[in-house]
Amino acid sequence: MTSTLRPATTTGAVKRPDRWLALSVLVLAVLLVAVDATVLGLATPYISEDLEPSGTQLLWIGDVYSFVIAGLLVSMGSLGDRIGRKRILLMGATAFGLISVLNAYATTPETMIAARALLGVAGATLMPATLALIRNLFHDPRERSLAVGIWGATASAGTAVGPIVGGFLLEHFWWGSVFLINLPVMVVLVVVGIRTLPESRTPNPGPWDLPSVLLSLVGMIGVVYAVKEAATHGFTGVSLGTGLLGAAALYGFVRRQLTLPAPLLDMRLFRNRGFSGAVLADLLTILGLSGLVFFLSQYLQLVQGRRPFEAGLAELPAAVGAVVAGLIAGRAARRFSVRAVVSGGLAAIGLALAALTTIGQSTGYPLLGAALLVVGVGAGFSFTVTADVILGSVPKDQAGAASAVSETAYELGAALGIAVLGSIVTGVYRGFAAPADTPEGAHESLGGAVEAAGHMSPNTAEEMLSSAREAFVDGLTVASGVGAVVLLATAVAAWFLLGGQRLENAG
Repeated sequence: MTSTLRPATTTGAVKRPDRWLALSVLVLAVLLVAVDATVLGLATPYISEDLEPSGTQLLWIGDVYSFVIAGLLVSMGSLGDRIGRKRILLMGATAFGLISVLNAYATTPETMIAARALLGVAGATLMPATLALIRNLFHDPRERSLAVGIWGATASAGTAVGPIVGGFLLEHFWWGSVFLINLPVMVVLVVVGIRTLPESRTPNPGPWDLPSVLLSLVGMIGVVYAVKEAATHGFTGVSLGTGLLGAAALYGFVRRQLTLPAPLLDMRLFRNRGFSGAVLADLLTILGLSGLVFFLSQYLQLVQGRRPFEAGLAELPAAVGAVVAGLIAGRAARRFSVRAVVSGGLAAIGLALAALTTIGQSTGYPLLGAALLVVGVGAGFSFTVTADVILGSVPKDQAGAASAVSETAYELGAALGIAVLGSIVTGVYRGFAAPADTPEGAHESLGGAVEAAGHMSPNTAEEMLSSAREAFVDGLTVASGVGAVVLLATAVAAWFLLGGQRLENAG
């Protein structure tokens, strides 16, 4: 993205007086994205009932945002280096709020998918800018660790605020209201950000290379779509062709970055083992967790019969654990070691997911709540430390590039996780035994089964729903088992890849 020989221009000194107030604006942007991701999961049953999407369309509603954002993060991070990270952050936040209105008032599955895709374009401008600005605001390593911890803790808090606020709104208003909560956050972010955020950009960065942008977008979407299709329908001509197109585009993107004098992404970043190990750990962790995150709200509401607000409260332990762990992760990594904290956190998540393979339709909350708490603590430790490693392993002028790679790994992991693990849940679910007159829509999703039950006789509906819920839980336990294997393997890989890695100390 930028050469390490060129220093970045940044307004403000090492001890910028209003740096903590500026940080509050950056974490609002993170809160915006985190809340949006969690309320979608809660609203999914209501969206299914109102818009009547097919099972495939429902997965697209869940993952098209991640498809688009993964394809554009590197490009938008590079654009922020050129036009200013503050400027692109404020523009993106404004667009994010306005497009949320389009999500709220979608009337068809196709409109909802398109709205989620547009939201991905706006979201791609937010995350790289926030981490890059933290790198430029906080030069002291210990202060930066705390700032990154607060940044990560706010994302986790968003996963708690989203379900609780979203659950309250869903019980009192229509499902579109959960997207409108983005508007007041966006207004505060823009108004305060204009006054407090320093502008930061790279001088003489070269042109924004449009062919690289297109190659990145086509490559990411092509590969993820191919994985999604292969997981759902097996290897077909469409999935193989799309996968080959995506792989060819990514190969072309890498080749082009190696030849451009001012690339969108400086591939030399990956020569740093700590950087590469942290990025890989993030990608695989999110991949392993995505099945649980996407289907947990449906399990709590459609299987266990909890109301939306109660379902939101039930997910609170994960957020609490992540907030607490995120705030002390930097100190723990300095006292012990980076690899001990990251690997330990990942192993904890893996064991918690393994415990969730034992859940059934009537599993009590103590097991679920304890597992979610462990997942939150593990994620808080691992994600906070890997983010610190990624930012600390590159020069300040490449913070935008490093942040974009970090967030791309996160979103790509989410997209792949929903595609693969989501398809496992859906595949297991579709095979449930049902009465002969069961509508086809009941086999598409559990939400579709609940909707279909309203048009069936009570006895037949109860028989169908019991079978559908059992199949859904079976699919969720299989996805949890796969996720546990992925997380435990990632913990082992992180132990070796992050060996000898240390966080910076204050100079």
